[in-house]
Amino acid sequence: MAGVWEKVNPYCYKISQTYRKGMRVPGIIYADDELIHMAERDRALEQVINVAFLPGIVKASYAMPDIHWGYGFPIGGVAAMNVESGVISPGGVGYDISCGVRLLRTNLIAKDVLPMMGSLMHELSRNIPKGVGSRGKIKVSRREMEELMTKGVKWAIRKGYGWEEDAEFTEEGGCLQGADPSKVSSRAFQRGLDQPGTLGAGNHFLETQEVVEVYDERLADALGLYKGQLTVMIHSGSRGVGHQICTDYIKVMDRAVREFGIDLPDRQLGCAPITSQEGKDYYAAMACAVNYALTNRHCLAHWVRQSFEYIFRKSAQSLGMGVVYDVSHNIAKFEEHEVDGRKMKLCVHRKGATRAFGPGHPDIPKVYRDIGQPVIIPGDMGTCSYVLVGTARAMTEVFGSTCHGAGRVMSRSKAKRQIRGDMLKRELEEKGIVIVAGHISLLAEEAPQAYKDVSKVVEICHGAGLSKKVAKLKPLGVLKG
Repeated sequence: MAGVWEKVNPYCYKISQTYRKGMRVPGIIYADDELIHMAERDRALEQVINVAFLPGIVKASYAMPDIHWGYGFPIGGVAAMNVESGVISPGGVGYDISCGVRLLRTNLIAKDVLPMMGSLMHELSRNIPKGVGSRGKIKVSRREMEELMTKGVKWAIRKGYGWEEDAEFTEEGGCLQGADPSKVSSRAFQRGLDQPGTLGAGNHFLETQEVVEVYDERLADALGLYKGQLTVMIHSGSRGVGHQICTDYIKVMDRAVREFGIDLPDRQLGCAPITSQEGKDYYAAMACAVNYALTNRHCLAHWVRQSFEYIFRKSAQSLGMGVVYDVSHNIAKFEEHEVDGRKMKLCVHRKGATRAFGPGHPDIPKVYRDIGQPVIIPGDMGTCSYVLVGTARAMTEVFGSTCHGAGRVMSRSKAKRQIRGDMLKRELEEKGIVIVAGHISLLAEEAPQAYKDVSKVVEICHGAGLSKKVAKLKPLGVLKG
């Protein structure tokens, strides 16, 4: 793909709309010289070009610096579609619908907790169901799950899980409107009945972390963060429910593409017009998975608070364990954005990308509205994670979006071949990180070497003005499936 892109500035590269016949918009990739070449080798740039073919796409096919190859769309991709003439695509959301991150603050000082970190992680491990196919403490009937899918975290709060104010600090108030359980298959229901409140496996984790760097005191203070503080980060998604809904609707979209005569450069971009019955059905089912994922992280936070209460013999309220924010990574949403001077209703696909609305947006919690929406960027278990806020520039350039994490550089199978889980565990423990893993052999899949440098990814987003750095968090204890 030599000569496919041109460098716009130190943080941005462009693939011209004229590069390939059929592209409706250009490709815009936020990266540096090293990451753009990595994306090229990974075939992810080919996917940026393919997405540019989709009907109704507005402005550009975007990619964040954590871009890597995914199903149809690249992971790290952002594409906004005109709701009248555009399409919606399961590949633009991904299999783990609404995979995302929740950050809890505490009023504990990390260095004071270090002597009991082993006990704390053991208690968290005892309380948090984890691993492939793990079953949770919450088991719901089909009728209850329908309510969960339509009410989101408010269903869980009514059941006694979590705090009333948690919903305000969750994207969409903890419930994406438009969910319709009648559009979800029996198989998806079956897979989700005993999984609310489970961590899962793969890249999902729960970490206790220390705030080791504050870049902007005013922003950090507004988020209730300060240097030396202990925080808890939860990274999980919609489990088997989201995976099954994606699987089901990929088949539906295969048929829809033929029915509507949509010409695609890659079958994995399967889609349907947003206004079609197939498009509406997918959105309604996807929203069910989104609400399942938000509720899942909400319930996990409940077990975290209970674990802290047991170890520290204090209530979670007295430990200051409020939610900083909860934001999803894999989602398609109807949003209003200004395009060429006029407001447009768009369906914004963010696959491995995070919403990052700038200051003043009404969808941001009131207490954060002056500073912009909190953005939580998980790293790998050996280095660090970040907290940022959205910017006005992100609104004008990329529909209020930024990166979602480090981004893989090595497949899971290659990581397992090259890295031994037991040795990795020892290396991390020598760095002072307590590791609790359900399957030590699977730990290697998520080794730091399998990911890009999250600090570099975040620095590009900060330098490009898509989000602003607030704080850096270092892992002290890691719980993996």
